[in-house]
Formats: sequence, structure tokens, C-alpha cells
Amino acid sequence: MEDIRNNLFYEQKNGYDLITPQEHALVEEYAADYMRYLDISRTEREAVANAISEAEENGFIPYEPGMALQPGQKVYRCNRGKSLILAVIGKESLANGAVIAGAHVDCPRLDLKQNPLYESDELAFLKTHYYGGIKKYQWVAIPLELHGVVALKSGETVEITIGHRAGEPRFVITDLLPHLAADQMKKTMAEGITGEGLNILIGSIPYADDGKDRVKLAVLSLLNDAYGIAEEDFLSAELCAVPAFEVSEIGFDRSLIGGYGHDDRSCAYAELKAIFTVENPRRTCICILADKEEIGSDGVTGMQSAAFDCFMEDLCASQGVALRRCFENSFCLSADVCNAYDPNFPEVSEKRNDSKINYGMGICKYTGSRGKYNTSDASAEIVGMMRKLFAVNNVVWQMAELGKVDQGGGGTIAMYMANRNIDTIDAGVPVLSMHSPYEVVAKFDCYMTYKGVLAAYRN
Repeated sequence: MEDIRNNLFYEQKNGYDLITPQEHALVEEYAADYMRYLDISRTEREAVANAISEAEENGFIPYEPGMALQPGQKVYRCNRGKSLILAVIGKESLANGAVIAGAHVDCPRLDLKQNPLYESDELAFLKTHYYGGIKKYQWVAIPLELHGVVALKSGETVEITIGHRAGEPRFVITDLLPHLAADQMKKTMAEGITGEGLNILIGSIPYADDGKDRVKLAVLSLLNDAYGIAEEDFLSAELCAVPAFEVSEIGFDRSLIGGYGHDDRSCAYAELKAIFTVENPRRTCICILADKEEIGSDGVTGMQSAAFDCFMEDLCASQGVALRRCFENSFCLSADVCNAYDPNFPEVSEKRNDSKINYGMGICKYTGSRGKYNTSDASAEIVGMMRKLFAVNNVVWQMAELGKVDQGGGGTIAMYMANRNIDTIDAGVPVLSMHSPYEVVAKFDCYMTYKGVLAAYRN
């Protein structure tokens, strides 16, 4: 009877019960590298720039349309500084398809409005417009950094980073003290802090003259001295506020990582390390770091853009292959995070099907919301292929779903890849406190996601 049970029942095991001490050491080594990357990649621009720097160290060169490509060659194309595609050319023709891994590097944040700077009662503030799905109350009374670029009228672009390095000033959105918050606390969590109330405090000392808005003038004077910008330059700026929290190990056992941006830079880094590792693959390997996923993948740097098609069409043209033929024979691992089961909030989860911390890479057959809206819903054959692939390569994995059926849901870039006639499945790192200013992931799951992407590239 015991043999029958073992053969017929499906039982998951904690990942640390399945690996050797030697592989545990590899988990720690990988996690240390990922933490360094995450700590310096606070925006999609920085994530892309840091990825390019590492790619070039690993032998990748910028792709130019028409250049001759040989098996094993490593190339990349950067799209407007906000998204990136890397490729390692395979031995087989692109007529047989490519192996694609796609993640996104944009994260929920607070973008500055185009006319953000104002003074009120001798305090200076910046007005914001939040980006992506956030709980607004989580962004008050925490330290913030400013990152981004300002495009001057002269054509020069000025990069700005304030608050990330030690000794630099930081910023904050104030909250109401509990002694006076009786009315505020009667409101719902969605209503207690409003979007228009997310105004960042940036200064209080007035300029030494007798005019109006002296604090605002003093702040502008500091910015002009440091960066050569004036108030009008905010009109052509992309500046955002992100949490000023250091990426840290979490727990007495240091098994978890806390930081801003695990969604989805934990998967983006797994893709990068995997494509840096692969050598002379059978099929061409593609790594995508996309932008705009958090707001629907629209725009010239999102996955609904033709930028990816253009890059792939150039590669196919170099081999005399039709793009549509390449796509129909390709496979895409949409490497996006999934929610991890949280015992503090069991009411929203379906425990049998939600992913768990330390149980490996989470495979989502479908995402979407409620009745599977806005999902690609991978076929049984694709899931079966992944099971075999991971078994052969000792990848610890689990099935995942985004909470109870009627509770809500979410999407990824998978549907846009599937719409291109590419077999696609979602897979990624389980996350606690997703979309918060300080998300939590397990080192083990990050490492297994890297192993999973690498297995796909190699096989």
C-alpha cells in the first residue's frame, strides 16, 4: 500500500529537503549576486544599464541590422534605454524557432508630475502620479529616493539620483498623527490616503530675499547649482520616487531577501544569469527585459510594441527565415513573479494551488482574473514539457495560481507573446508583500528560477 501511495499521490516537499549542502552554497552565492544587482537597479533605466554592463563583460556586443551572425555569437539591442533584448545565436536555423525568456524591469513607483514643484505654508513639495498597482497608504512616512533623467531644451540629458548613496538627503510623504486621525481612520484603506495626497516633502528653508515662494526658490537654486536645471525643465523630465530601503537578508537564518523591486527584477536577473551561462545553444536563445508591464505593456518599450518583432525580424532576415515561421516554432517562458501563500492572509488564497516560499520556481498555467480574463492559458502539452524538462535538470518547482478564483487576479506579458503565435507559459519567483515598497522572496526560489530558465535555454 505504501508503494501504491508513493506512486499515485502527489506530494510537494520543502526545497531544502531536496538539495545537497553543495547546492545550498550555490544558492547563497547566486543570492549575493542578485542582491547587488537589485540594490543598484531602482528604475527600469538603471536595470537596463546595469544589465548591459554585465552583458558586455560576458561577451555581448550591440546588434546592428545586417551584421553577419554566427552560431554562438552574443548580441543585444537596447530600446530607448528602458528595455533590452539579448540573443545568443543557436546552431539550428531560426525556422525551428527560438527559446525566449521574457521578464519586465519596471516596478510600481511614484512618478513626478510634469509641473510638480510647489510651496505651501513655507514648505516645498513635489506632486506625484503613482505608476502601477500600489496600496497608497504604504508609501507615506517611509524614506524615498529620487531617480531619473531631465531632458534639457539644449538637447542634453541630465541624470539625477538623490538619496541612494550614504550621506545624501532623502524625502518623505507625511502622514497624519493618530491623535488627530479619527476621521481618517474611519475611511477605507483605499480612501485614507489619496493619489493627490502623495506629495513629497523636499525642503523648508526660505531663500534670502523678500519675494514669494521663497522655499521653492531655494530648492530650485540648489537644483540649478547641482544639475543646471530650472523649473521649466521638469516639463521634459522623467523623475520618480522609490523606497530608500537597502536590500537585506531577512530572518535569523538569512533565508529570505527583502527589498524594493523583486517584481519583476528577481526574474529579470535569473534570465540574465542564464543567458550569460549558456554557450553554443542548439536553438537561438533570447532574453527580454521589458518595460511598462505594470501599466499594461503599452508604449514603445512595452511588450505590445513592435520593437521585439523588429529585432526578431532582423535576426530571421539574416538567415532567410520568415518571422511568422520562427514564432510558430518558438517557446517563451514568461518569467514573472507569482504571489506566495501568506499564512497571515489565508482567506484570499486557495492553499492547494498557491505557490509557497522555499518550494521552488512557480509555474502558472494561467494568470488573468476571475474567469481567466487576460491570460494566455498554456496548453497541457506545454506544462507536460516543463515537467519533463525540470525533472531532467533537477529544477525544484511548483504549480502556482493567483489566489482564490473570485478574489482578483493579474496579468503578465505572456498573453502578448502568445498573441504572436508563440507557445508561452508563466513561471517565476513567489513573492510575499508583492507591489509593496519592501517585497520579500526566498533565496532558494530565486536560484531555482535561474536554473529553470537555464534548463529551457539549454534544452
